[in-house]
Amino acid sequence: MATCGEVLVKLLEGYGVDHVFGIPGVHTVELYRGLAGSSIRHITPRHEQGAGFMADGYARTRGKPGVCFIITGPGMTNITTAMGQAYADSIPMLVISSVQSRNQLGGGRGKLHELPDQAALVAGVAAFSHTLMSADDLPQVLARAFAVFEGARPRPVHIEIPLDVLVEPAEHLLPGRPVRGSRAGAAPQAVVQMAERLANARRPLILAGGGALAAGAALARLAEHLQAPVALTINAKGLLPSRHPLQIGSTQSLPATRALVAEADVVLAIGTELAETDYDVTFKGGFAIPGSLLRVDIDPDQTVRNYLPELALVADAELAAEALLGALQAQPQPVCESTWGAARVANLRQALAAGWDQPTLSQTRLLQAILECLPNAVLVGDSTQPVYTGNLTLDMEQPRRWFNASTGYGTLGYALPAAMGAWLGSAEQLGERAPAVCLIGDGGLQFTLPELASAVEAQVPLIVLLWNNQGYEEIKKYMVNRAIEPVGVDIHTPDFLGVARALGAAAEHVADVAQLQAALMLAVERKVPTLIQVDQNQWQAAVLG
Repeated sequence: MATCGEVLVKLLEGYGVDHVFGIPGVHTVELYRGLAGSSIRHITPRHEQGAGFMADGYARTRGKPGVCFIITGPGMTNITTAMGQAYADSIPMLVISSVQSRNQLGGGRGKLHELPDQAALVAGVAAFSHTLMSADDLPQVLARAFAVFEGARPRPVHIEIPLDVLVEPAEHLLPGRPVRGSRAGAAPQAVVQMAERLANARRPLILAGGGALAAGAALARLAEHLQAPVALTINAKGLLPSRHPLQIGSTQSLPATRALVAEADVVLAIGTELAETDYDVTFKGGFAIPGSLLRVDIDPDQTVRNYLPELALVADAELAAEALLGALQAQPQPVCESTWGAARVANLRQALAAGWDQPTLSQTRLLQAILECLPNAVLVGDSTQPVYTGNLTLDMEQPRRWFNASTGYGTLGYALPAAMGAWLGSAEQLGERAPAVCLIGDGGLQFTLPELASAVEAQVPLIVLLWNNQGYEEIKKYMVNRAIEPVGVDIHTPDFLGVARALGAAAEHVADVAQLQAALMLAVERKVPTLIQVDQNQWQAAVLG
């Protein structure tokens, strides 16, 4: 008789799960009983936080949930940081853990890996956390999880299975039938009302976020019909290609772009929280929408957070964009001003390009050099200077090719394991196995450096581009600017090249564009990861002259 743990694996296969990230332990071995004979590939990180970040990166490129098998107690406390990052960015993640046997839940008896209330611990970073009290409930709970992933605002889901339930006979649940959900369509009356506002706008503008990732083509047609400039959040980069005449970029925190937003008489915000890490990265306030605000989001609660709209539409972004376009095409041509649209965007982009300082230009050159060699690369960033720069200056040709941990939750150490997951998930969604480049600083890399061994073991040819400035330089600047004597920011910098080689990776130091591009071309031919170190001062001197 197949156990609950074995049946779980078969049900996950039915939902299309092809990778699981986890570290086997005495309380999760029953989850692994059916794994060896399945079609699911298991990836072993070196820390449960790494498992969560891998699942996050996988989900972002693959477009479906990353799945983790996590041990009760310390495994769950370790993964909560990764769940917090995924929760903040609306990333689908299924975390399946063990927990004490049913008759010992909350007993406080000092059992191995015991927590007083594990589900309560993770409730704040999950759409829901469920304790499976019977194997018979497994199909329903999995269906509920995938209903969140496929039909609602996607976020992590936690399912904990007591040790005695894991071994319950569950053969009768097979073969099982996956329950597929669909996203909410747009209410016709609300569409008509929004279309009327947009049709009468003389200076319409669109703010699009990561919740609109699937709506790229429909959003482009809608913007073109309205002649509306489009500002993209960091997670939405690539929804409109870089050279699209209506594409502003991700510069909503800068005065010139804020001035354009303030000029708009109607603003359509679609799939965006309108939160500070996209619209106020300097934390100085001042982003304003004086025009009429229309909001579209899959989450009803989100349509009224941060900025109250005149009209709200609860719907999938793609379906809403298509419905709005259809309604607009049935009306007279919009009355957009002749100096608006592409003309206003061109002026803005020219003004922005003229305003970048020398460090920004040197870091932008680093990112451009990568894309010149690897135009289809996925760039996964940590909280580090070139990533902050790229958030403002870099535009992508396709979505799901630029994301990082500097938005939302803002954890350090994200980029290395997330880039590994991104490479594993990239083939189906992007139509190819895209090179994955981890952009990370010397401080952030030390959070998750052992995951380089995971990439060696899994034969993931990850490229780790290390921006080395020998410490937490951004925080040091922040302290100095606030008249705080710097403490704790000048940290020891190890021999990263030596460590990388000891872990089985290739490693080299580069000093200029030519050396970087040569190293990148060698890296993509390897079957193991490559660490490429760039010294900040050396790079800036070489690039700026």
